[in-house]
Order: sequence, then C-alpha cells, then structure tokens
Amino acid sequence: MPDDVEIRLLRRFAAVADELHFRRAADRLFIAQQALSRDVRRLEDRLGVRLLDRTTRRVSLTPAGELLSSRAREILALYDATVLDLRGPAPSLTVDVVGTGLTPALVLEAARRGAPGQEFFARFHTGPEPAAAHLAAGHVEVAFGRGHTLPDGVRHRPVRYEPISVLLPERHPLARLAAVPLESLRGTGPCARAGEHGSPDWEHAALQLLERFDIDPLAAHPHVQGTDELARHIRERAAPVLTVSTRPAVPGAVLRPLVDPVPLFPWVMIWRTGLGHPGLDALHRAVDELTAAHGWLAVPAGAWLPEPERSRLA
Repeated sequence: MPDDVEIRLLRRFAAVADELHFRRAADRLFIAQQALSRDVRRLEDRLGVRLLDRTTRRVSLTPAGELLSSRAREILALYDATVLDLRGPAPSLTVDVVGTGLTPALVLEAARRGAPGQEFFARFHTGPEPAAAHLAAGHVEVAFGRGHTLPDGVRHRPVRYEPISVLLPERHPLARLAAVPLESLRGTGPCARAGEHGSPDWEHAALQLLERFDIDPLAAHPHVQGTDELARHIRERAAPVLTVSTRPAVPGAVLRPLVDPVPLFPWVMIWRTGLGHPGLDALHRAVDELTAAHGWLAVPAGAWLPEPERSRLA
C-alpha cells in the first residue's frame, strides 16, 4: 500500500525530532547524515506532508511534525515491546572492558544501570592484543581500545579522550608534586609496558608521547599485568609507569596527572558490523550519558593526542 510507512523511517525521524539537528541525529543512529536526510524526505513523501522546516541555521518541527513526533514514540515503544515479547529475552552480551575500574568498565557499569533486564558478561584483557583481535576471534561481541587501525568488518565510535597519568614509587622525588610536567620525566626512564590497559595500540601512543618530548623510555621488557606484579615492578625498577587516569590504586605507588601539556589517550568502543543487540544499544546510551555528563570527548586547549587521532580531530 502506498501509505505504508517503514518502522525504520519512523525511528530515523524520531531521532531528528529529538535532536533538531541532522548531524547529531546521524551520529546517534550511526549512519551518514546524507542517508538520514534522504530517509526523512522519503517519509515526508510517503505521508504527503512536510514534517520539518530546514534552514542553514536550524531545524524545527512543523505542526504535522509535532504530531508525528509524539505518536512515533508511542508506535516505536509498542513495536519494540512486541518484538521483545515475541522473541523472548535477548541473549547475553560479552564485553571486553580491559580492566577493573577503567573507562570501559565505567561504560559497562552505566549500561547495566540503564538496562537492568539485560545480561552482560565482562571479560578482562587476556593479553597485550588489540581489541579488534578479540572480536575477530569471537571471544567478545564488544571491545574497547584505540581506533587508529581497525580491520574490515568492525565499527567503532569515540568514547573518551582520557588523560594519561604516571604511577610513581611513593618515595620518588616527583611524587611530591600534585601534577608532573612531562619534561620532568627526562632521565627517569618511564615504563610504557605495564598495566591492564597495555597493548601494542597503547604502547604506540605512549612511545609517540615520549619521543615528542625527547624522553627515553625504560628498556623493553615483557608486559606487566596484575596489580601485585605492577607493584613489584614499580618497587624493583623504581621507575615511573605511564598509565591512564582511571588506573586503580597500586600499593607503594601514587598516581599523578601529567601536564604541560595534558596528554590524552583516545578510547573507542568497537563492535562487529551488523551486530544488532539491545545490550549494544544500552552501551551506546551509556556512552552518550557519560560523555555528556563528564565531558569525556572535550579536548583541553593545547592537549596532546597521538597520531593519527590528532590529525583526524583537527
């Protein structure tokens, strides 16, 4: 029938009606802005009414758009509830959160709060492998890491530009500082191969940072994992360890932010192309909430980012 309207078109219109901004709505739906605009026009053609007034400066709802906006939410909620009733509870979702207390674990915690009926299983980084490798092997459905090199068959979104910090032995001279200037690490031989977040992607970023500021790293050694092993490493080597700001406490060490400039590590969430799952939807909502509430995607003036992320952001 010519008056039939696809649920997909209603869902896309509802996102634009919520955001009143095509780019933000497209980002929320993870589609191209051009495709979203085309689908909204297709819906208007199907219905024979104009739903949106568009100018170069703003998007607003017409009276017909206001009516459809409120009805669309009811229709979509009923449709989603019906599908859930027919299919039964959604299967669990396995998420690699890298390590306890880190940024990915905070996202999963928020997703669990927002979707209490959804079952998630957390996995912790099982070795210094890129997150995409865990997806390819089928160990997890969703992972976190860097997005500078990703294979075909996966999608990703930015989650956080997290400040890079330094773990110092309690008696280290720099431990007296509230924040450690990067140039102060010259001659200290900082380590970039320790911590649950460690991977070739992390090390690539950390070594870029040290090279940029003419800081020689600690000689290469096997990757150090686990709080007890990290505490031993810091105690025996007496060297600073580069880490992320969410690093949980380590006995015998203090965590200090790095400054002048503030270096950032770019976390992304990664999932297989075509994965449709309410748990993934809950993770996306959690990222939206956390980035909005805490400014996770804000980049302070003068901050440092690794390449190619810095060039992409510019």
